[in-house]
Amino acid sequence: MRRARTIVVAVLLCVGPVSLSAAWADELFALPPQATPAADLQASPQDPEARRAERPNRGFFGTLFHNLGDDVKHMPRRNSVYWLAAGTGAALAIHPADDDITRGMGTWHAADAFFKPGKFIGASPTILAASVTTYIVGRAKNSSKVKHLGMDLIEATIISEALTQGVKRIARRDRPLHPDGSQNSGFSFPSGHATLTFAAATVFQQHLGWRVAVPTYLVATYVAMSRIHDYRHFASDVVFGATDGVIIGRSITWHGRNYYALPMLVPGGGGVMVSLVH
Repeated sequence: MRRARTIVVAVLLCVGPVSLSAAWADELFALPPQATPAADLQASPQDPEARRAERPNRGFFGTLFHNLGDDVKHMPRRNSVYWLAAGTGAALAIHPADDDITRGMGTWHAADAFFKPGKFIGASPTILAASVTTYIVGRAKNSSKVKHLGMDLIEATIISEALTQGVKRIARRDRPLHPDGSQNSGFSFPSGHATLTFAAATVFQQHLGWRVAVPTYLVATYVAMSRIHDYRHFASDVVFGATDGVIIGRSITWHGRNYYALPMLVPGGGGVMVSLVH
């Protein structure tokens, strides 16, 4: 049990620092012109991309649907393939230890109260409500930066939920068994809570930098760990879900024009999803 808890804590805590290293790299090294971060776009009001969150000829829903189309186009690119390869490799590596890790985390009864809020913090209604509130505050204060952040968070929530549900129905992996032999309904792979929280954390990091990324990635890691403790997901589910979240967050806040293949490998069965943009 102690060994299993050590393994899962080490693996999950690796996801946040890797994401943070990407944030620090973006600040330390100049990015190519076609990959300007979302925060930098605000400094150039004449650039049409700087007004992406809300255009004068579109209302809220028109802007949202237009942006969602752009977000999907941005996902199949080289940076996404790198993250996907790393996340898939980590999920496959930890997959053989899934049952041991779940038993170790699940029987950690001293942490029952500590992990209980995780299912609420990482739920899609909670994150969507926080995202919409951010956008509303931005409108009320007439702050284009806050509106842009809120809009990106809303888009991240929608895409995360849609992608997670699609992959779940392809993989069709059963949830972990409780010690009493019972099992939660629904499919396990990947973790929607991990995808949602890591997507939101990545949006915050891209907009506000690594200082905000530290607490948001820590919260996302906590939510991911809570799903293992509650017998809702295996460790490989949350690792792959976290990877999906990072890819989604970075795609939404990226405004380039080059597209690349995005294979999606599913450990534990189901098949392979491939997205090609010519």
